[in-house]
Amino acid sequence: MDKETYEKQKAFAGEKKPSMKRRYVGHDYTGRMMYMVTMVVEGRRPLFGAVVGRSDAPPDSEEAPRMELSELGRRVSHEWLATQQHHPEITVVALQMMPDHLHGILFVRERLEKPLGLALRGFKQKCNQHYRELFLGVSSIALPTQQTGLPTPKKDRRGEDRTHGLLFEPSFNDKLLLREGELQRWLAYLRDNPRRLLMKRERPDLLKPFFNLQLGSHAYNGIGNRELLTAPRRQAVRVSRRLVGEQLEAEVARYVEAARQGTVLISPAISPGEKLVMRRAFDLHLPTIVVLRNGFTPLSKPKGEQFDACSQGRLLMLSAWAHTNERTTLTAHDCQQMNLMALELSEL
Repeated sequence: MDKETYEKQKAFAGEKKPSMKRRYVGHDYTGRMMYMVTMVVEGRRPLFGAVVGRSDAPPDSEEAPRMELSELGRRVSHEWLATQQHHPEITVVALQMMPDHLHGILFVRERLEKPLGLALRGFKQKCNQHYRELFLGVSSIALPTQQTGLPTPKKDRRGEDRTHGLLFEPSFNDKLLLREGELQRWLAYLRDNPRRLLMKRERPDLLKPFFNLQLGSHAYNGIGNRELLTAPRRQAVRVSRRLVGEQLEAEVARYVEAARQGTVLISPAISPGEKLVMRRAFDLHLPTIVVLRNGFTPLSKPKGEQFDACSQGRLLMLSAWAHTNERTTLTAHDCQQMNLMALELSEL
């Protein structure tokens, strides 16, 4: 991808609608591009199977985390892999089935006659056929919901049932491959999904979002180890932007040494020096609390290396703001507020 195309796509990526089913505004969904697609089962029912194994088992062992697919899961997997047979312009790069959703990577190698969404609609329609055959083949519409495992029927304006036969939630989430090395991160994320789910089940206190936690003058939502808030020594990190070179390194070293001695560092990591302190502490597996401008939803989860840090109890992420999918720019007032929050959290 040339620089002009990259910048154009990057600009589109920033114009996200406030929805987890957002499309990239202005993007040509018929053109050459690689996508990571996520589709969720209606009602988040675990119809595709179950994750088994142990989260701490070696990847090549018999106990390694993995999906055991149900019959429906096997059929959906088959339909995803068959996408390239129905649409020769599309290559299926990867698929990770999970109990109630799937992640897949598709590469549109050649221009499509119609947008990618139509190909994915065809995939959904084929999956709906399997769903109806397996779940609705014996008058299950007349059975109580608790017997069928189906959601309560939804009616359209004409009073017709629009729930039965619909396997997936409407639409889908997609990400565009825009950066160097992003494909490898996507593939690693897909492979790691079963382990992450097992860890969330084993350590819900560390990996599930919490809300309305009153701390001082603010109510926070967050993810991570709340016990860090009770550490006997907590310190807000403030590093002047005027510090450079040896002076900056000396200040970073001072904070890192305090963390080595058991002090929990707290910061929104706004200035370059503060980012360096928190990054250095994080890389050394020292305990940190990060104050964020964007909040969390009930389905939020730590990303990338933050996941393991939270699961190990060495990271807490807090926000006094609600979650938004829209890109926000920090104002001077935001920065001041977040630094004051870090200071207050260090003095509780």
